[in-house]
Amino acid sequence: VAALLFSPMTLAQDLNSQLTAWFSQRLAGFSDEVVVTIRTSPNLLPSCEQPALSVSGSAKLWGNVNVLARCANEKRYLQVAVQATGNYVVAAAPIARGSVLQASSVTLKRGRLDQLPPRTMLDINQAQDAVSLRDMAPGQAIQLSMLRKAWRVKAGQQVMVVANGDGFSINSEGKALNNAAVAQNARVRMSSGQVVSGTVDSDGNILINL
Repeated sequence: VAALLFSPMTLAQDLNSQLTAWFSQRLAGFSDEVVVTIRTSPNLLPSCEQPALSVSGSAKLWGNVNVLARCANEKRYLQVAVQATGNYVVAAAPIARGSVLQASSVTLKRGRLDQLPPRTMLDINQAQDAVSLRDMAPGQAIQLSMLRKAWRVKAGQQVMVVANGDGFSINSEGKALNNAAVAQNARVRMSSGQVVSGTVDSDGNILINL
């Protein structure tokens, strides 16, 4: 009986349950339906009952994923296929290139996240006030690369530069040299001719920390 308890098939089933729970936890908020299939041969699976699981920081969490499974002094790389179902953002109506997106421009659609193009938008709030870089058809999945943030500052515009130091703040005006959205970097030519660089805030001011 003991031998049966630790047969490769039993270990594989247990590991599958662990992997499903592990991915479900990390995809909470994006996907409420996760199915994991282990592609690695049973004889190459970790030998302990509860290996520590991890993926590299930049790895995506659905589709084909490489998972590192660690037992005490054993490392195994597992190839798994992760199906994740959840909501993603699509165009609700035709969107013309160069137009600013409104709440009515987009809607959520439910489907397989692992079958979507890379960097498909999952958070509908990211679409608000963004500018479309291309024409989009109704129902088309919106990728982050299809949009840019609306410019908060435009080249040639007079802007306020706020320089903050230890216990002091200096305000002065200058002319923006590039287009920039909130939280992006803008270069400004001051009246003295000096060029400074800082971060755009929500009011359109350029913040510089001294």
